[in-house]
Amino acid sequence: MEQPFESVIRSYAQAPLTEQATVIDELGGERTIQIACERPLTIYLNKREIVTLMTLGADPEALVVGYLKNQGFIERAEDLTAVQVDWDVESAAVVTRKEPAHLESMLEKRTVTSGCGQGTMFGDLMEKIANVELPVTPVKQSMIYSLLRALSQHNETYKNAGAVHACAVSDGDYIVSFVEDVGRHNAVDTLAGRLWLQGISPNGKIFYTTGRLTSEMVIKVAQMGISVLLSRSGVTQMGLALAREMGITLLARAKGRHFLIFHGRDTVDLDCLQEGKGVQGE
Repeated sequence: MEQPFESVIRSYAQAPLTEQATVIDELGGERTIQIACERPLTIYLNKREIVTLMTLGADPEALVVGYLKNQGFIERAEDLTAVQVDWDVESAAVVTRKEPAHLESMLEKRTVTSGCGQGTMFGDLMEKIANVELPVTPVKQSMIYSLLRALSQHNETYKNAGAVHACAVSDGDYIVSFVEDVGRHNAVDTLAGRLWLQGISPNGKIFYTTGRLTSEMVIKVAQMGISVLLSRSGVTQMGLALAREMGITLLARAKGRHFLIFHGRDTVDLDCLQEGKGVQGE
């Protein structure tokens, strides 16, 4: 079956994710280590400058498409004709058949978010979730533990260099897609774009992030159509309020065999407790 973006003109641009740096340790010794790359990427939509993102560059085309989709600049897959990234000029040129009706007002109303690298969201935050309807996705405690174990095998850039956030989408049994970037909002946009590019359904999926669950993260994951959000970090007040409003199962402070249910207790089956395993180990 043809995927929705097979006809889109793409550059398939790549860039190094890490580079070497020489450092001096606390004993005065010289060492060579890997550090995460960070580079600006300015997005142009039909020759109109939209925003500059600071990114690792792991999957720049998916990042650009996901960002524009999440911000409402692209509404239909068939409207996208080209996405080309050129690292020499640090830009991404996106061409669509049509632009959103209220492009000027969207560009005028920007909200600088709390995301790493100063994320930007366009338009009214509440308007972005007004028409979102999410399915109820049951979650098992054992599923959460399996997912956390599996994720430890994926974070290669973090293991080599640190300084990055990771996001993943899982179907409960397998990790469907995984990405690392210098900002968590970049990582979620990349996954949104990747799932859209590959035609992957959000039904029954779990979204994982190493970053805190702010309002922007909850909104973006809701826009992807995913109703379970799992984080290694904490939750903000507005993130929790939005999760309650949209019926998102919000799980945070998840590490090892520990996690906290902030919202959606009725969707989480604590099956390990029923088996007498508890949270202290098997």
